[in-house]
Amino acid sequence: MSALNELKALAKPSRAHELQRFFKTAKGQYGDVDLFLGLTVPEIRVIARKYKNLTLPEIQELTSSEFHEARLCGLIILTLQFKVAQDRLAQKKIFDFYIKQAKAGRINNWDLVDVSAPIIGAYLIDDSDPYPFLEKLAKSKSLWERRLSIIFTFAFIRVGELDLTFDIAQRLLKDEHDLIHKATGWMLREAGKRDVRALREFLNSHSKAMPRTMLRYSIEKLPESERRKWLIDSR
Repeated sequence: MSALNELKALAKPSRAHELQRFFKTAKGQYGDVDLFLGLTVPEIRVIARKYKNLTLPEIQELTSSEFHEARLCGLIILTLQFKVAQDRLAQKKIFDFYIKQAKAGRINNWDLVDVSAPIIGAYLIDDSDPYPFLEKLAKSKSLWERRLSIIFTFAFIRVGELDLTFDIAQRLLKDEHDLIHKATGWMLREAGKRDVRALREFLNSHSKAMPRTMLRYSIEKLPESERRKWLIDSR
């Protein structure tokens, strides 16, 4: 049995209907091309681990699927392979494949980005200058490429390199989509956990220009009195 067939065998139509509402699949919403089988993430991870040695063409059969859970499974397999890649060449092969999937519109919902980009983004850490690549993503017409641009920086935050997060966050200040506001605020919050002074410097410069959701997410871990101050001062 293939990974896709195992996923289909676990389908739960009633839960699929709930997921299609949760992930905004009505016409005109951000997930309006998505179909769901109704699986839980733990169920998907079990199958991903079972099929962790699939080839890239076999993974593409999953990432090309019309079913959200199949694409998620394929991306989780990619992260598992990236974690055990023996050298930078092997990582590059996975990273290039991943970007190809993004450009083809297969990484097309927020959970697909968030489960994979923080891990695959680690490839960029050894890049001499990753900013131009991330800036290009941040300028994309694709909502999901723009979300990738900021979530990729999570890998840098984890190793204590925060400048890229602040640089890409500044680039996304005027983005109009709520999903970018949330993702950017999330990454600013994570950067603040590493260096709260750096977060405060960013807020001092940009809080008045930040969308309200972005600001709220970014200050979640600050003391309550300070959160109130930032919210009042930014009006």
